[in-house]
Amino acid sequence: MSLDKKLDKILIIDFGSQFTQLIVRRIRELGVYSELVSHKKINSSQIKKNTKGIILSGGPLNVYQLKNNLFDSKILKLSIPVLGICFGHQIISKFNGGKIKQSKHREFGLANIIKKNKSLLIKNFFKTKRTKVWMSHADQVYKLPKNFKVIASSKNSKYAIVEGKFDKFFGVQFHPEVTHTENGKIIIRNFIFNICKIKKNWSAKNQKIKLIDEVKKQVGSNKVICALSGGVDSSVVAQLLNKAIGKKLYCIFVNTGLLRKNEEVQVIKTFRKKLKMNLTYINAEKKFLAKLKNVTDPEIKRKIIGNQFIKIFEKYSKKIKGAKFLAQGTLYPDLIESKSVTGSQTSKIKSHHNVGGLPKKMKLKLVEPLKYLFKDEVRKLGYELNLGKEIISRHPFPGPGLAIRMPGKITKEKINILKQADHYFIQALRKNNLYDKIWQAYAALLPVKTVGVMGDNRTYEYLCLLRAITSEDGMTADFYQFKKEFIQEISNKIVNSIRGINRVVYDVTSKPPSTIELE
Repeated sequence: MSLDKKLDKILIIDFGSQFTQLIVRRIRELGVYSELVSHKKINSSQIKKNTKGIILSGGPLNVYQLKNNLFDSKILKLSIPVLGICFGHQIISKFNGGKIKQSKHREFGLANIIKKNKSLLIKNFFKTKRTKVWMSHADQVYKLPKNFKVIASSKNSKYAIVEGKFDKFFGVQFHPEVTHTENGKIIIRNFIFNICKIKKNWSAKNQKIKLIDEVKKQVGSNKVICALSGGVDSSVVAQLLNKAIGKKLYCIFVNTGLLRKNEEVQVIKTFRKKLKMNLTYINAEKKFLAKLKNVTDPEIKRKIIGNQFIKIFEKYSKKIKGAKFLAQGTLYPDLIESKSVTGSQTSKIKSHHNVGGLPKKMKLKLVEPLKYLFKDEVRKLGYELNLGKEIISRHPFPGPGLAIRMPGKITKEKINILKQADHYFIQALRKNNLYDKIWQAYAALLPVKTVGVMGDNRTYEYLCLLRAITSEDGMTADFYQFKKEFIQEISNKIVNSIRGINRVVYDVTSKPPSTIELE
């Protein structure tokens, strides 16, 4: 019997919120196993005895659209505690006889809620009479079901937190899973431990065992090609598969010509010489740059790169008898920006080269063991797999590489300029002991030339943008507050050392509204 079938769990039913996987993450952080499933793919008969609690997620629908999308309301009659978040809160009210309507005043962003009554759900949640929460809704409950009571209200949401007096129903109109909600984790903790009475049963070691088991089941006796970039994600995937299938793993490292300075040398040294993995190096720089010539649309760039990767992997797979799978380091934020993870409705932000950028018809089947994890969870897993700090602590680097840090046309000249700028920036972070304090940092080359003056001579060169962000999971981010002296130092270094750049700017935009990468 597999590990997850033995464990008590919290079941999360997904209605398409971009925050749904954050709920899963918060539960894992609390040391409890959870499982995520689309509202279209679950019914009451499928819910097992080891399900100790159910959480209904938010989503872009309204409750009146549910008649066109399956949801088994019998799930609410199983005598299992249910917590509804945002849209899930409205579902609980609707199917218990309450009324929902469009809000006169929509709530998006921070809002104050005021405590009205006691509840196990809010134990230690309110430090004073009121607290700040993150709202994101256009509909609201305007009539509570019979035997429900108000626990807290906001200015525009009378029923911000509610509780069923007899059955174990709880609803919150806001999102406790996002970091913007003050003490939001306490809501989830109270639901799991105080209401569902579940015990801690999950760790990075459990995660490793579960993923190795899943890989073995999926792959069987077949061989797997692993798309290795040398970044944290693909490195952890390679090591995970190495533990799971051993010599049936064949790693391929493709040089697209869009890597950081000396990246290919470092990857070969680490994986071929240090970790003793079966690694094939392919220099496809000319092929990638030829396909990207004069392409400016970022979505097309990603799709070209994704297609080229697959063509190379499929060509190589023909040389290996029994190679039927392609493993890659797709993470949850990649999926949620590209498409819905569970099949529920959600909004597409951009195609990642390894998700929306893949060709529709592929000969190789995908193995993506990390697709429900966040970056910091992958790092913990990497340590559990005995990968070294020099790999695990690396900043994220996108699969399309410098292609998406160079808006506009891609040229060899611009790539060389950008490689140098990025190298100087990362070197400066390490020199000043800032690298490990920052989630991700990079230099970008904007498709803009500006006038400058050097040695009494006019220059007309590119504008370099620097970006450094702090984040917990990549879903939200804020820019890092450098000291003025550091910005001056790195700006002078880049402008004085690199022919082709005469101006440096620093990006002070958070996510949202921007994304971490430019394209």
